[in-house]
Amino acid sequence: MSEALTIPETDTSAIGPGKLVLVIGPSGAGKDTLLDLARAACADDPSIVFARRVVTREASGAEDNEEMSPDAFRDARARGAFAIDWEAHGHAYGLPRSIEDDIRAGRTVIANVSRTVVAALRHAYANVVVVLITAPADVLAERLAMRQRGSDGNIAKRLARTVDDAEPDATIVNVSSADYHARQLLRVIADGAWQG
Repeated sequence: MSEALTIPETDTSAIGPGKLVLVIGPSGAGKDTLLDLARAACADDPSIVFARRVVTREASGAEDNEEMSPDAFRDARARGAFAIDWEAHGHAYGLPRSIEDDIRAGRTVIANVSRTVVAALRHAYANVVVVLITAPADVLAERLAMRQRGSDGNIAKRLARTVDDAEPDATIVNVSSADYHARQLLRVIADGAWQG
């Protein structure tokens, strides 16, 4: 199986009152670039938190992830350290359980996640906004080829994946200025809406 997810057992009431903004989209769409710009713009706002994913692959300068070995990840999962975790492309990913404290405190948490966990997170949290960052297939292919990251695996397979079933609340087609599209993302973070 190429993708799997684990949701720790919690109480059945949705977690709130804060907002969880889920950023999804295909590889090469520029999610990390826009997230970095949005993070910098929100640096002085303590009510906005950018979740740092835990990933079982080598850390990259282009992503704000925490690297963890597969064994350490399994141990952390067993201890209930993740609010949610999933597997994709041979790697495990997790969001730290600390996001729940931020959301209970009324903060807005932004997280880069797989489309496969959106439904589970919509169920677990009271106020979820999903933003799809995407680009035309030829642009995605060019960006992935330029990235030359071995962990990307088969580029054709990555491009063939869809995000249709994730039902985004907002869509950003990232084809022009990164600053412009980061402002769109900031609008989604603030208002929960943007189509363009």
